[in-house]
Parts: sequence; C-alpha cells; structure tokens
Amino acid sequence: MDPGLTRCGVGVVDSRPGRRAVLVGVGVLRTAPETTTDLRLLEISRGLDSWLDEHVPDVVAVERVFAQNNRGTVMGTAQVAGLAMVAAARRGVPVALHTPSEVKAAVTGSGRADKAQVQKMIASILGLAVAPEPADAADALALAVTHLWRPAGALQGGDRHETTPAQRAWAAAEQQARSRYRTGVRGREQVR
Repeated sequence: MDPGLTRCGVGVVDSRPGRRAVLVGVGVLRTAPETTTDLRLLEISRGLDSWLDEHVPDVVAVERVFAQNNRGTVMGTAQVAGLAMVAAARRGVPVALHTPSEVKAAVTGSGRADKAQVQKMIASILGLAVAPEPADAADALALAVTHLWRPAGALQGGDRHETTPAQRAWAAAEQQARSRYRTGVRGREQVR
C-alpha cells in the first residue's frame, strides 16, 4: 500500500518461482480534499478493509513514512499508513515497511529513480502492456514486489521483526541526528 490521504495506492501480486510476480489487482482509494480529515480517513479505512477482505494477503507491505517539508502531507500519509497497519493487524496479517528509496532500488536498480521509471519497470516486471496509472497504483505494486523479493525484511511484530540493510542505515542516521541535537552540536553550529 502506498499511503496517501487524497490517493492511496493499493496493489496485490502473487509470488511465482524464480522471483516472478503476477498482478492480482491494483487500484487507488481516493478522497476529496474538501471533506474533513476524519471522514476521509473513515472512507480510506473502509476501502482498505474491502481490499484486505477480498484479497486475503499473506503480508501487507506499506511505504515507510519519512519526514518531508510539507507537514500537512506527511501527517495525512502517516495517518493512512497507520490505518493500513491496523487493518492488517486486525486480520493477523504481518506488516512490512519499506522506504521509498529501498523500493526504487529494488525495482529499478536506483534508489533515486523517478515515478516514471518505477511505473515502467513495474509494467516490465509484471508483464503488463501498459504501465499502471496513476503513479500511486504503480508505487503500491512496487512495494509488493519489493517485499516479495525481500521476504524476511522489514516484518513488524515480535521476534519476526527484521530490517533490511537500507532500513538499518536509515535508523542509524536518524539516531546519529538525534544524538547530535541532544549533545548541542546543532547549537554550536548556529553560534559560529
């Protein structure tokens, strides 16, 4: 699932031998920006429930929310990611979190790939004649494929929780940034 408050990409793929994946379903849950946030979240929650009940996945892969300049966007994205995780947990389905750069690297070979490259590669990987539209749909499929190719990585919950090297590097960078802030490095830099 590619969480978003306006557009939430959802996609389902089946794993086949030889690192192959087959498209089962793809779509985008949409909400109107003029609707209040609580009602938008309710609408997305119902849509996620419907997808999970229809497809009964073995695992749910969700894009790991990261800090952006636009706090309004990151808040809505985080709220929807939480809905996806709770919907999966209610059904006893494990959740995997993957960073955007990890997903891009897995499907294109570059963690800096743009949305068009991800769409093109997902179409190729899944043997589709046309790239999934909009990009949110392709991103949801890219998350699913990434998890298929890294099945032990990023599972949430209990002793099954493992992280990928990219996620360990991300966590280490976050820890270092917090440590610098607490020890006053940031303050000294501003004084200079």
